[in-house]
Amino acid sequence: MNTPVHVEQSDGIQIITINRPEVRNAIDTDTAVAIATALDELDHRDDLVAGVITGAGRTFCTGMDLKAFLAGERPSVEGRGFAGITEKSPAKPLIAAVEGHAVAGGFEIVLACDLIVASETAIFGLPEVKRGLLAGGGGLLRLPRRVPHQLAVEWCLTGEFVSAATAYEAKLLNRLVPEGTALEEALRLARTIAKNGPLALRATKEIIAQARDWSNAEEFDRMREIYEPVRSSQDAQEGARAFKEKREPVWQGR
Repeated sequence: MNTPVHVEQSDGIQIITINRPEVRNAIDTDTAVAIATALDELDHRDDLVAGVITGAGRTFCTGMDLKAFLAGERPSVEGRGFAGITEKSPAKPLIAAVEGHAVAGGFEIVLACDLIVASETAIFGLPEVKRGLLAGGGGLLRLPRRVPHQLAVEWCLTGEFVSAATAYEAKLLNRLVPEGTALEEALRLARTIAKNGPLALRATKEIIAQARDWSNAEEFDRMREIYEPVRSSQDAQEGARAFKEKREPVWQGR
């Protein structure tokens, strides 16, 4: 694992590991490009249904590599943003498996994921204000949608770190697990998701992501535009047939 990002596949799941433990998995340009490439692969490969992103060692990610930044690097990818993910997450479900610190841009990577599994010793936070900066990688946009508004405001304005227990109580996390088991639990959750119809999963994520921008008058029409192609798909027929025949469906993604 000598590359900045290690990618492997298992049971229809893409496992993306930020692999710079010597700098607490901080993001430089090469790492951002590698993450973006892995997410493109996740979306384009028919045999992959979901993804998990994690960090090597005992840290998820501490954000931007400041040495690389001072050297003139911008750890972003056009169209995908910081770390190759914060402005555009994949079309397929993505789970963050968090051990240790997920702070600054690292927390923004987590917030770009659909689901979050964290160990009991994980730490979250957007400390940019302590350095006269702000969380420009989507943290200020996404955090108020994921936790109660007043908590989001407090966390963003104080820049203080947040424990995994507090994040779980705020309903930010899907799973809170013992130290060292976040990836294992995230993979278990991903396998449960991966059993479902791939077309239905992508459409479900798309509707959830877009619905916040739809008015009451248009929301069902907009939803039907996404829903109807799935309903008329071969997979929908296979799902109904498998239920009737009391067997597991065999998805084709068509």
